[in-house]
Amino acid sequence: MHRRSFITLTLAVASGSMARAATDKVYRLGTLIAGPPIVPENGRGAILAAELGKLGYAQGKNLVFEPRGGNVELVPKLAEELKAANVDAIVTLSYPAAAAAKATGVATVIASGSGDPVATGLVQSLAHPGGNVTGIADDAATLSTKRLSLLKAMVPKLRRVAMLWNKDDLGMSLRYQASARAAQGIDVEVQPLGVREPDDFNDAFAAMTREKPDAILMVSDALTILNRKRVIDFAAEHKVPAIYEQDMIVRDGGLMSYGADPNESMARAAALVSQIFKGAKPADLPVEEPTRYLFVVNLKTAQSIGLDVPPNVSALADEVIE
Repeated sequence: MHRRSFITLTLAVASGSMARAATDKVYRLGTLIAGPPIVPENGRGAILAAELGKLGYAQGKNLVFEPRGGNVELVPKLAEELKAANVDAIVTLSYPAAAAAKATGVATVIASGSGDPVATGLVQSLAHPGGNVTGIADDAATLSTKRLSLLKAMVPKLRRVAMLWNKDDLGMSLRYQASARAAQGIDVEVQPLGVREPDDFNDAFAAMTREKPDAILMVSDALTILNRKRVIDFAAEHKVPAIYEQDMIVRDGGLMSYGADPNESMARAAALVSQIFKGAKPADLPVEEPTRYLFVVNLKTAQSIGLDVPPNVSALADEVIE
């Protein structure tokens, strides 16, 4: 064999081996949340898995999920577990999970629930994150104004709104502050009801019983979501209209919700994960804002509290549950 032919053949074999090596790589994706783990079999984890599948990443072939979740005090330890498991990236829900993942130095993609990532120090700026974190984040001020406007459309005589949020979650505390400012802007008094643990909801309910608000706005995080049924039941018993941030709560019996479409958020998170798998750095991937928001109304709940849903409000809804 001529030397030139031998070199050409050698290069071709090497190139083919490199291509196979790239194709054969198995990526490890961690998921982290202050709450029940995000698993690929159901819920948002299933959406994430399906979207990654569209991008060429399949479980059992070139993708392994490493789900972690638990009480908020365990989240930093769980994040370290993911680092020790040599995951290529971590997808988070909730601010505590994002902060813990950031501390590990592992590439992190915020799927949702982390509040303003600039204000909380997760990233330097939306356009240039500058560290190991990127992802999806919405504009709390804009969303708060929209939620309050929907409440006012449903309850024209709205004068006081009770706001429930987790005081120990920095991201959600900033979201509450944005909501409170938005309320002041439309001359609505805020009844602040910060909670830190499940027992605190009893105090919040007692305060609303003493001074009944015209409506309730609940800021979503692991604590408030885990106690959502108690809030739904209180609102039903006392016939208080309430708005939430996630449509799952409306499906559980809440009155209405307005928030980012979880399918879109997970699809965008999957796309960012794919870019990281291919070598992109989170520092160079701008933080994105959702483009689709869902307004969902539960007519059965409205009827149970004696509330007539105005036709203009029904017309705005992306989904009406009857």
